[in-house]
Amino acid sequence: MAIVASMIKLFALLAPVRGLVREGTVQAGPVATIPLDKQYVPVVRNNKIVSYKTAYFGKIHIGNPRQQSFTVVFDTGSAHLFVPSATCRSETCARHHRFFRNASDSAVDLDHDGNPVKKNATRRDQVNIAFGTGEVTGEFVRDTVCLSPNTASRKDCTELRVILASEMTQEPFMTFEFDGVLGLGLASLAVDPEFSFFGQMSKMNGLTEQTFGYFLSRSDKVPSEISFGGHDKRRLATPLEWVPVHKPELGYWQLKLLGVVVAGERLPICEEGGCVAIADTGTSLLGAPRAVTQRMHWLLARKVPENPAEIDCRTFPGPELVFELEGGVNVTIGAEDYSRATGMRVLNNKTNSSQLICRASLLPVDDGEVLGPKAFILGEPALRKYYTAYDWKRQRIGFGLSIQPKPEDFDGVEPVHTIYGAPPSGPPLPTEVVV
Repeated sequence: MAIVASMIKLFALLAPVRGLVREGTVQAGPVATIPLDKQYVPVVRNNKIVSYKTAYFGKIHIGNPRQQSFTVVFDTGSAHLFVPSATCRSETCARHHRFFRNASDSAVDLDHDGNPVKKNATRRDQVNIAFGTGEVTGEFVRDTVCLSPNTASRKDCTELRVILASEMTQEPFMTFEFDGVLGLGLASLAVDPEFSFFGQMSKMNGLTEQTFGYFLSRSDKVPSEISFGGHDKRRLATPLEWVPVHKPELGYWQLKLLGVVVAGERLPICEEGGCVAIADTGTSLLGAPRAVTQRMHWLLARKVPENPAEIDCRTFPGPELVFELEGGVNVTIGAEDYSRATGMRVLNNKTNSSQLICRASLLPVDDGEVLGPKAFILGEPALRKYYTAYDWKRQRIGFGLSIQPKPEDFDGVEPVHTIYGAPPSGPPLPTEVVV
């Protein structure tokens, strides 16, 4: 949903005006490190759960001196912050934390061009943001946004233009626990630089390191994290290898992709150039151009011998998927990361036999005007294996194999993150297909 979130249109509506860092934040090294909550959302087909979408989100705080707290997805594929407004009374908004404009002394109502709304105004400019399967409509304010509670004078706060959502579609926002989205795309992706959280934070706070780092945990007992003002070296197993952002004027954290090798076969799609890979913290799958997903599925599928009754396909070995980036940097992903957990049992009526197959989980990406027909998305499977650092000033991304802390190290430690909708423990039962 993150990539299309940046396709933003401003328009004036003739409508009358209507009147973590959380506890547990680490303040060592980077300016702030925020633990991330995780949510599993089941994907159901034929009344059976076939897979899970996942989302990661952490707390931010808006307003001064009284702060209002919200959970947000930290999304490198978009560039604006939105949270639900108290003026939104729909069922979708009501299940989330909403921003009460009158409770913040520091909030300033704005038009789309950044000028304060006149006191006698009877109309407000609004924005519409498309999020793939859903939309958000909202108005503008400028306010203080902090990564930690009660720290309005510290370096983890900045003034920012915020979109207050007055309308949120049920799909997908009714499903998710997080309140809003904080975009971390490059400044050119935003309608105005004052919407760019990290751009504003870097400019106004004089950060020594204009970098943020992203870590995804393999275990629900260990929190995932995002760090601002530097990256967390404790989470790196290997040194960072840096790749320059390709066409930063587009605003995406996208890289030139020289080639893609699947199970030893080089895909022809990149032979004449034009392939790109977007690092997207708001996408739970690997994305690939629709033209090549069928071939990739075929190459990454593998038969499981002895037809076990149940299996977690992430534990069953398979071929590698390699993304060859500029500068000789390779992002190599194995079966434990790209596989669907649930296998597929193919029942053959003619031979009265069956075969259990493990498959990859890929997101088909359609041809877009901005990204073109050869865009791959490095979502959760890649970002879980690799710690990634996003260098705002030098416009580059660093990749290093991540160190996964041991879950037993957290035994007896008070949780600093929450898991929503965790699937049952144990291998999932395969889905059945009759041929």
